[in-house]
Amino acid sequence: MRDERNFLIHPQQIIVYLLLAGITALFLGFSFSYMYNRIQTGMEPVNLPPLFYFNTFLLIGSSLILMKAKRYYLNDDTEKYQWMLIIAFVLTLCFLAFQIMAWKQLIDNNISLTHNNLASYMYVISGIHFAHVVGGLPFLGTFIWKSKKHMKEPVTVLIYFSDPAKKRKLNLLTTYWHFLDILWIYLIIFFLANYLI
Repeated sequence: MRDERNFLIHPQQIIVYLLLAGITALFLGFSFSYMYNRIQTGMEPVNLPPLFYFNTFLLIGSSLILMKAKRYYLNDDTEKYQWMLIIAFVLTLCFLAFQIMAWKQLIDNNISLTHNNLASYMYVISGIHFAHVVGGLPFLGTFIWKSKKHMKEPVTVLIYFSDPAKKRKLNLLTTYWHFLDILWIYLIIFFLANYLI
């Protein structure tokens, strides 16, 4: 516990915040490039399939579930905490599966990666977001595995819930998940606005 108090801002927090700042800059760069190409070429933007919008609800759901998991963690509610982590994991897997189906719908409508510049940007932007969601899954899976492994007896449950490192990592995980959620909502609004305007 003493090590936790030595940092005003823990190095892990700095790493995650820098990562989020880098991801933000990356997606803003892609957004500006998309807009520039659209204005320069006068191409019609891609009309997103409905699954893109449905996926928004899956991501929002996983974020809300992780917020509940955090609440149950703070209340020392072992069973509900574990269930919330599992549900968040399943919702995220559903998001990934439906996103693959959404890309397949686009391909079936003859909108492939090489269809035009705007379609290429749409695939790359949504694909990079997809990769960041996949990158977060092992961390969420580790939380589930550790909670099942270490929360079997009253003593180990007490140790688990009183560990400040676990609390910090859970905070960072939920921050990352909320960020991915907000980023996806931004992308949906961005693509929709480009199509409507």
